[in-house]
Amino acid sequence: MSLPTQMRVVEMSEFGEPDVLIESKRDLPEVPAEKVLIKVIAAGVNGPDLVQRRGHYPPPKGASDLLGLEVSGEIVDVGCDQTKWSIGDRVCALTNGGGYAEYVAVNARHCLPIPDGVNEQDAAGLPETYFTVWSNIFFNQKIKDGTVFLVHGGAGGIGSTAIQIGAAMGLQVFATAGSADACTYCEDLGAQRSINFNEKDFVPILREIGGANIILDIIGGDYVARNIRAAHADAKIVQLAFNLGSKIEVDLMPIMLKRLTLTGSTLRSRSDDFKSEVASDLIRTIWPLFGSSPPKLRTTTFAHFDLADAHKAHTLMESGSKRGKILLTM
Repeated sequence: MSLPTQMRVVEMSEFGEPDVLIESKRDLPEVPAEKVLIKVIAAGVNGPDLVQRRGHYPPPKGASDLLGLEVSGEIVDVGCDQTKWSIGDRVCALTNGGGYAEYVAVNARHCLPIPDGVNEQDAAGLPETYFTVWSNIFFNQKIKDGTVFLVHGGAGGIGSTAIQIGAAMGLQVFATAGSADACTYCEDLGAQRSINFNEKDFVPILREIGGANIILDIIGGDYVARNIRAAHADAKIVQLAFNLGSKIEVDLMPIMLKRLTLTGSTLRSRSDDFKSEVASDLIRTIWPLFGSSPPKLRTTTFAHFDLADAHKAHTLMESGSKRGKILLTM
């Protein structure tokens, strides 16, 4: 296959609002020994993209400065040390940046096959949230059936993935969301109950059933203290983002008295080996659930935008009115 020398990309003219995203041209990325070159079909839009656009999430050393942490597409070139994939294979992949482009070079071990029952475009919305949720909640963990799992921001990308995996793994999933429609959406994905945070406080609801054993939070702010109050003894609280802020005042005494674990992480900075282990675990444990009969997992694509309209995708993302994932298509 003869490849072009240049490709369309979306880059930032500066840090700021969505209108700083502009279409441009760049040379195709080089393909080191351990990587493959993917011709992109679609790229996912994620929360970290928005944070990087605002200037608060710099890419790690050696990563592309372009946004985009997940893609789907066709492998069109392979590095000399790579034997797992072949030219012509269709994959979805976790990237370390560079997804907002027609071509992206990706570590071969961070590619996954397109799951059965999933179309190639929608597959672009899987890697970032599935790697994130699986690595933080389920990877190398033995979680009992019936465990109470509270998911904040249930209608978003991370939330919709967490609800589905939790339900598929036999957990009692509770979710919070900001409207009646969003709550219905969460329950359709498998939440046992979804709480409209504009109408009800999740803390007494969870305390009434004994508290949550696992809490996944992207909100931060006053939710940190409220999560502690809503937690069962020996619970684990996982912080993945701070949409309401990370600088708070909180009483830590209940953490000691309840023996709570309060933790968090960012996926992008984890080692290639760690991400490879998570990829293998997803392929073995989770990917077959898309093709089960009936399917236990499904994609949650909410909207598609052309690559050149990345600014519109970011505007929708920030509006809070989406459900599931937003994709950029080529």
